[in-house]
Order: sequence, then C-alpha cells, then structure tokens
Amino acid sequence: MGVTSEAAGAGVTVVTIDFPPVNAIGAQGWFELADTLLAAGRDPATHVVVLRATGRGFCAGVDIKELRAGGAEALIGVNRGCHGAFGAVYDCAVPVIVAAHGFCLGGGIGLAGNADVVVAATGTTFGLPEVDRGALGAATHLARLVPQHLLRTLYYTARTVAAEELHRYGSVYRVVARDELDAAALELAREIAAKDPLVIRRAKEAINGIDGQNVHRSYRFEQGFTFELNLAGVGEAAR
Repeated sequence: MGVTSEAAGAGVTVVTIDFPPVNAIGAQGWFELADTLLAAGRDPATHVVVLRATGRGFCAGVDIKELRAGGAEALIGVNRGCHGAFGAVYDCAVPVIVAAHGFCLGGGIGLAGNADVVVAATGTTFGLPEVDRGALGAATHLARLVPQHLLRTLYYTARTVAAEELHRYGSVYRVVARDELDAAALELAREIAAKDPLVIRRAKEAINGIDGQNVHRSYRFEQGFTFELNLAGVGEAAR
C-alpha cells in the first residue's frame, strides 16, 4: 500500500498509486508521490513515466478523514502535499502518461490535468467535488482538460464528465476497455521512450516553457481561498 515505482523495460517507469479502497490520499502520500515522480525523472534510465492506480478508481482526491481529525495542521499538510504532487507531474523531467480508470476526482484532476498524456478506461469519470466540500482548487488543472464554460459549469455544480467526452476534446488521448488500459498506456510510453531520450527531455522542458499558464502559481492562488473558507468555518462544516 502506498506509492510504488518499477521499471517496465524499454526506458519506461511505472508509478502506481495504491491507497485502498478509493485512493483517497493523505498528506504524506502526496509528498511520497511527488518524491517518486521527481526521482523517476532524474533517473537517466527513465525516458517516460506511466502513472496508474490500483483499486476501484484512479484517485478520489484527498483523505477527508485525515482533514476531519487533524484540523489546520492537516489542511496545511494536504495542501502543500497536493501542490507538490501536481507540480511533480508537471516538472518531471520526462513525459508523464496518466492511465485513469473508474474515477478521477479532486486531486486526481490535479494529476491528470498536469500530465503530458491521459489515457482512460471506458466510463471513467472526471470532476471536482470541491465546492460540495467547502474547498476550492484544481480548476487550474481542470481547465487543461475541458473548455472554459464547461469548466465553470462542472466547478460550480461539482458534476463529473466522462472520459469519452474528454476524448472528443482531445484531452484524453485514448479510451479503452479497463482490461486494456495498462497495455494501452505502455504501448504509447514505449513509442515515446524509443525516441532520443535527450530530445524528449528537452521537448518536455520546451513545452513547459511555452505554456501560457503558470500552473504552480495559479493553483497556489486557488488554495488561498480554501484557507479562507476554512477560517470562515465553511470548510469544516462541509467536511
């Protein structure tokens, strides 16, 4: 249980999220994920990272039980951990392919939205339940998956959108049967990994360099409103 990393051959490293039953991740888990992703990128033997998960879904976001029990200290830890993990996907020196199944919610959107490529199992749902939890965040990352007006609708209503719709927008590269998901992610990863590794690393750096949005700063801005809502008592009441 936790975050594991293993070589899958041909320059591919597979990072797996495993926090049963729904991959709701606590502060330490987010930091662990960040460290694992960055370490994989620093390894010259890694040309591509596949980020996947076990269990019922890819990620249900933060561990609400930890927030309920830990108060302000837990909130600070989770927020900093999420910022670190989302940023690690973006800053990883090699491309990161997210393989999502079941559901990709809250913090899962932060991971998928910052990924280089997303593949998903049939029927996977994506969304941000933050408004219903008295918190805000990851609109920065949802905006990288859906058009602006749909982003606002999904954010205000806490509704979800299916992988099939995201595929039509081009933000999900492929939608495959659940039992084909790992193979589909590895197939793409190995295709990229076969390229000159130095070129691919510079390509990742170049694409990040021309990005029109500073994902680190915009997400940190969003998190400020989560702290405000918590101080106002709204966040705790919702949780």
